[in-house]
Amino acid sequence: MSTIQSVDWVVIAPPVIAAVAAVAVMLADLFLPPARRPLLGWLTLAALALAALSLLPLRDGDQATFCLAENACSYEADRFAVVVQLLVLGGAFLAALLSIPDVDDGSLPAGEFWFLLLSSASGAALLPAARDLATLVIALEVATLPAYALVALRRGSRTGGPGDSSGPEAAVKFFLTSVTATAIALLGISFVYAGAGSLYLDRIAEALPEADPQLATLAEAGVALTLIGFAFKVAAVPFHFWVPETYLGAPLPVAGYLSVVGKAAGLAGLILVTTRAFPSYTELWGPAVAVLAALTMTAGNVAALRTAPDAPHGAVRLLAWSSIAQAGYLLVPLAAAAYAEDPGEAGTAIAYALMYGAVNLGAFAVAAYVARHHAAHRLADYRGLYARSPLTALAMGFFLLCLAGLPPGVIGLFAKVAVFSSAVDADLGVLATVMAANVVIGLYYYLRWTALLFQPAAADTSRVTVAAPVRGAIALSTALGLALSLAPQLILTFASGSLL
Repeated sequence: MSTIQSVDWVVIAPPVIAAVAAVAVMLADLFLPPARRPLLGWLTLAALALAALSLLPLRDGDQATFCLAENACSYEADRFAVVVQLLVLGGAFLAALLSIPDVDDGSLPAGEFWFLLLSSASGAALLPAARDLATLVIALEVATLPAYALVALRRGSRTGGPGDSSGPEAAVKFFLTSVTATAIALLGISFVYAGAGSLYLDRIAEALPEADPQLATLAEAGVALTLIGFAFKVAAVPFHFWVPETYLGAPLPVAGYLSVVGKAAGLAGLILVTTRAFPSYTELWGPAVAVLAALTMTAGNVAALRTAPDAPHGAVRLLAWSSIAQAGYLLVPLAAAAYAEDPGEAGTAIAYALMYGAVNLGAFAVAAYVARHHAAHRLADYRGLYARSPLTALAMGFFLLCLAGLPPGVIGLFAKVAVFSSAVDADLGVLATVMAANVVIGLYYYLRWTALLFQPAAADTSRVTVAAPVRGAIALSTALGLALSLAPQLILTFASGSLL
């Protein structure tokens, strides 16, 4: 068999453009005078937009490169990969737009921040197209390693109430947790390789059922350990404990980036290894993912419910726990795929992720605006936001209603119904019941937050100007949420069929 691999640059353009832009930004930072360094942010936005546009020639899917033989390609730009890459690059674009004010005022170092953000985005864009375990792990670490530094990059430390972490402390916790997850995943992958004799996902799926019976236990242990490693990345319970402290210690744009792009990358990896590499082990990973989904949504919602309105940095803490709860919903279609005749059911998770990514980054954009005027950043600081900035309050209300699954957030409602239906169709009645109960729990804290926006404020209600990039991020998220709400079935059909 020939070891010479062909390279199709059009197919690999999305991650390559982000990676090349990262190097270009780093080099430009060395030569640009301080007064011109704000240009680096706009260069980053242009590179991410170009990377997203490079997906257009790939929209029909089924293009592969780095192939040794049939069913032995390391990179495949099928519809699943393209949809996730669109989510990743779009999320990185919104996070970059949201970061411009912090970089311009010196809170974040320009060159380092943009280089790390683009590097992480390139890894996250590579991951959904990876079709062997080696490329999958490398892509996951390229997406994660820069994130450690992004969390700790803020100049100076933030002070707050009990439990708050500075950036470096949060980064250390994030790093230790992620390294542990990677070590567990690598151990699992080594066991899988011993049983299958290959790292290519499709070949693993063919080889594992016919592996030496003496290696059956080793292969099962490899499957379980690999899933545990990716569960850390998705922030599934009980591997979620790093999330609240990391979000509290990180700059808000970075927390928003991790909540969407980091979660999307971990979810994509989990979907790939379960549905492409381990379809013969559904009796092992199916119940495990179902239990993880139930525990994750319950733990996230209950903790969010207990967030006090006057707790320092309570808004970010609630968004962190909400992110964990949403991860539980994302895992439901994957669990259903193990029991359904059609493994494409897992594509419903991608449809839900598209909705979640747009509105969650919008919520973080509004949070960044409020945090600039209220250092404590409590939920109570949102009281009377409508009187100070009506459009911002309306946008935040829309985002929260989308996350809750209530009109006029139609896309949130449709996404939750699609996820719920996947569990019902797979005869997972208990999981569907747990999800329904958790949706009701979520309604309370989302609606409580929404009500605060329109209540009379006790303090000064003079209007405050929102920075133009933050306005842009809020406007883009709102426009995307409204567009998805106007045509929810279109996006659900498109994304849900991405694994067919």
